[in-house]
Amino acid sequence: MKNRLDHYTPIAEAITALFFPHAEVVLHDLKTGCIRAIFNNFSKRNVGDESLIDDVDKLIDSQRVFPPYFKINWDGRKIKSVTAVLKSQTGKPIVLLCINLDISKWEEMHHFILDMIKPSIKMPDFLFTNDWREKINIYVSAYLKRHALRLESLNKVEKQNLILALHKEGAFETKNAASYIADVLQISRATVYNYLKESNVNSAI
Repeated sequence: MKNRLDHYTPIAEAITALFFPHAEVVLHDLKTGCIRAIFNNFSKRNVGDESLIDDVDKLIDSQRVFPPYFKINWDGRKIKSVTAVLKSQTGKPIVLLCINLDISKWEEMHHFILDMIKPSIKMPDFLFTNDWREKINIYVSAYLKRHALRLESLNKVEKQNLILALHKEGAFETKNAASYIADVLQISRATVYNYLKESNVNSAI
C-alpha cells in the first residue's frame, strides 16, 4: 500500500508547484487515518498527524470530488479547498487529495477594488467649473452608454453622429474643442469639420 500511495505524490507536488505559494496540498492515508504527505505547509500540520476524518466508510459511496468549500486557517486567513477521493482498482478509497488555496490576497484586492470604484462624494461645483474637456468627456461617455457603443469601435457614421450631437450641445463653442474632440475620436481636426459639413452644419466655428 505504501508504494501505491507514493504514486500520488508527484500529482500533489505538481499542483503545489503551479500554485505556489498560494496552495497547500495534503495527502491523507485513509488506511492509517493520518497525513501521508503535505506540501507548502501553511496549516501547521505535520506528516503523521491524524486526518480527523469522521467516517471513512461513507467515502465508498460518495462522489469522487467534493465541491469547493471554505475554511479558516489558524492565522485567520480564508482558505478555499477542494477534496478528491482517490480509490484503488477495486473501488476502495485509499487517499484523500486536499488542495487548500489561500484566497486572503484576492480578498484584499477585491476589497481594494470595491473601495476604489464605489461612488464617492460629488466634486464641488466650484471646482473645475470651466473644464470644458471634462464636460465633453461626460457627454461622450453618456452618449456611448445610451447608444450601446464603444469609443474604440465607432465607424464613420457613428463618429459623425456623435460629432453632430456634440455640436448641438454647444461643445464647439470653445476655441480648441474641435482639436480635442478629434483626439478623442482619433481622427484629424479637418475630418471633424468635414463630418459637420456633410451634415449641413456651418463649420465656421
